[in-house]
Amino acid sequence: MPKALLLLILIATLTLQAQQPVAKRSMVIAFQLYAGDQPLQPGTCYTTPQGDSVYIERFRFYVSSPRFNNSTTRQANGYYLVDMADSSSRYITLPINTAAPSQFRFLLGVDSLRNVSGVQTGALDPLNGMFWTWNSGYIMAKLEGISPQSPAAGQRFTYHIGGFRSTQNTAQQISLNIPANHRGDTLWVRADALRWFGPGFPLRIQENPVCHSPGALAVHIAGNYRHMFLVVQP
Repeated sequence: MPKALLLLILIATLTLQAQQPVAKRSMVIAFQLYAGDQPLQPGTCYTTPQGDSVYIERFRFYVSSPRFNNSTTRQANGYYLVDMADSSSRYITLPINTAAPSQFRFLLGVDSLRNVSGVQTGALDPLNGMFWTWNSGYIMAKLEGISPQSPAAGQRFTYHIGGFRSTQNTAQQISLNIPANHRGDTLWVRADALRWFGPGFPLRIQENPVCHSPGALAVHIAGNYRHMFLVVQP
């Protein structure tokens, strides 16, 4: 067979292989809610970095536009509300177009555009209790509970962290490295609620038992909890 014909056959074969669709895969992001090194459980006492005792009753946060570092697509309506009270909310399935992504990225909170886009549905529905007003926007994350150190009524502490304008923006870009030896179709991401209290800004419940509006305190707390995530091996 002439060499020219062999070359044409080889080129045609390689072209057909290149045109074959890449097999679609997906990976489940599984959030584990923790307090320090312990799984987060209602009715359990935990100690903050400042030495305060806390019983955590509510822990919620928004995960927006989750994706892998080399993904070419994003989830349509990619807004998720991870909720301590709803175990099914802790699992997000994402498409992947590579066998080995090296980073998982998302916005912790809600982007400014969605804060001013009118009535939303799904995870962003105001009925979920994570929305203030069209002026103040969404609550990016929420932590509530009881502490003997709280001077508030019922010894409660309530942190509703929001703000999307200029220096009051509390939305946080998160990038988590995926271990090179990661195997399987589930990525376990631990979220440590105690990181709300420090290190970084020392959040003492006696001094600040409540945060319900945008401002400096909300920005400080958001700066703490942006470090609460860690990829762990099962």
